[in-house]
Amino acid sequence: MDPAPRRPEPHEYLPADYFRRAERSEIFSHQAPLEVDLGCGDGSFLLGMAREFPERNFLGVERLLGRVRKVCKRASNAGLENVRLLRLESRYTIEWLLPEASVSRLHLLCPDPWPKVRHHRRRLFQPPFLDAVRKVLVPGGEFLFMTDHPEYFEWAEEIMTHYTGLQKLPWQDGDFFYPKTDFQVQWESEGKSMHRMRLAQPL
Repeated sequence: MDPAPRRPEPHEYLPADYFRRAERSEIFSHQAPLEVDLGCGDGSFLLGMAREFPERNFLGVERLLGRVRKVCKRASNAGLENVRLLRLESRYTIEWLLPEASVSRLHLLCPDPWPKVRHHRRRLFQPPFLDAVRKVLVPGGEFLFMTDHPEYFEWAEEIMTHYTGLQKLPWQDGDFFYPKTDFQVQWESEGKSMHRMRLAQPL
């Protein structure tokens, strides 16, 4: 006998079928520009954005169930109806689940840098992933990448010297509202610098 499916948490998006691309209406019943936070951690960035932009929808993607439950609870306590959480791997979410041409902004902030050379193939920032990002972004949509790891950022810069599917845009302090992630707060307190890249889907 199959076990009963897990009941979703309040604010959790639990796909009915993980083996097809979702419809936007399955994620949010009300239509609005969609932003996605890959690896949302404790939800500080996700919830900060949702408070600042109530006219947009925000989907946080997180692999760990405990974190998903905690962020769902925080979103519920804050009354943020424009927030949903998805428990899933970031790569799978982009490559197989999210609808094509559905995301206005995609955020990849402080991902695992996989510093050992033999693990570099596990890094998200690679051409096949960027191809998938292009598919889910709307025309003019943006992909924002941030890391505290200088070598990982150099890796990303090198990839972008050959990858022409996304256009680089300037990103300076104060260009737009952007709350800090839990990792960013921790690493800046240790004196580390953040490296960032802003890319856009051509119109």
